Amino acid sequence: MAAPYAFRMALQSILHEKWINLLSILTIAAGLLFTALTVLSVYNVEMITRKLPEKFSVMLYLRDNLSKEETDSIVSAAQKDPSVIKASLIPKDEALRELKSTLKDAEIILGGIGENPLPDTIEIKLKPDAVGPENIRRLTEKLRDFRGIQEIEYGERFLASIYSLRMGIKTAGMIVVVIMAAGMIFVCYSTVKILFFRKNTEIETYKLLGATKGFIRAPFIIEGAVIGMAGGFLSFIGMLALYYFVVLNLSLSFPIFKMVHFPVEASFVLIPAGLFLGITGSAIAIGRIRY
Repeated sequence: MAAPYAFRMALQSILHEKWINLLSILTIAAGLLFTALTVLSVYNVEMITRKLPEKFSVMLYLRDNLSKEETDSIVSAAQKDPSVIKASLIPKDEALRELKSTLKDAEIILGGIGENPLPDTIEIKLKPDAVGPENIRRLTEKLRDFRGIQEIEYGERFLASIYSLRMGIKTAGMIVVVIMAAGMIFVCYSTVKILFFRKNTEIETYKLLGATKGFIRAPFIIEGAVIGMAGGFLSFIGMLALYYFVVLNLSLSFPIFKMVHFPVEASFVLIPAGLFLGITGSAIAIGRIRY
C-alpha cells in the first residue's frame, strides 16, 4: 500500500507544483545537453588524434656518400628501438621519382633540376601507443649520435601542439562535466527541499500519525527521480534533433561535417543519467532535513 501511495503523492505534487518542476526539468535538460555536447567534442578530438599515429613518420635525412655498412647500422639501430614498427631506407633516386610523380602536373617546377638534390632518407614508423612528444624526443636524441644523419624531421612543434591541445580539451571537458553534474544535482536538491518545506504542515500531520521516515521521504525521492528522468528525456530528444536536423543536413552541403563522429546510440545514456542525478539530488536534500 505504501508504494502506490508514494507514487500517487509524487504525481500530485508534480502536477500541483508544475511550474517549479517544469523549470527544474528544463534546467536539467539544458545542463545534460550541454554536458553531452562537451563529451561529444572531446570524443571527436580523441578520434581525430587517434588517427595521427597511422600517418606519422620520423624522417632521417642522411649525409651524402655514406657506405652501405653505415646506412645499415642506422637502420638497424632504429629498428631495435622498442617503439619502432619499421625503419626503411628510401634511396634518393626513388625519392626523386616519387616527387616527379607527385608533381607530374607541374613539370615546370622540376624543369631546372639537374643533379638529384634529394638525400637518402630513412623513414621510421612508430607503434600507435608510442607516438608522443617525450618518446619521439628520446628516440631522435639517441639517433643523433650517428655521424651519418644530417637532419631529423618529425614536426616536433606540430606534434607537441596536437598533444597539448588534446590534453587541454580532455581536462577542460572533465571539469565541465563535473561542474555541470554538481549543478544539476543542486537543482534537484533545491527543488525537493523547497517542496519539502512547502508541505511542512502535511508532514507534521504524518509524524503525529506515526508515519515512518521512509513513508514520508519516498514521494520526494520519486519526484526527484521523475524530474531528473524527464530532464534526461528532453536532452535525449535535443541530441537526436541536433543530429538529424543539424549534423546530417549540414553534411550534405559541407562535407567537413561528415568527419563528425556522432554515436547516436550513446544518447540513450542521458535518460538514466538524468534519473541518477534526480535521485541523488533529492536523496541529499531529504537526508539533510531533520523532522
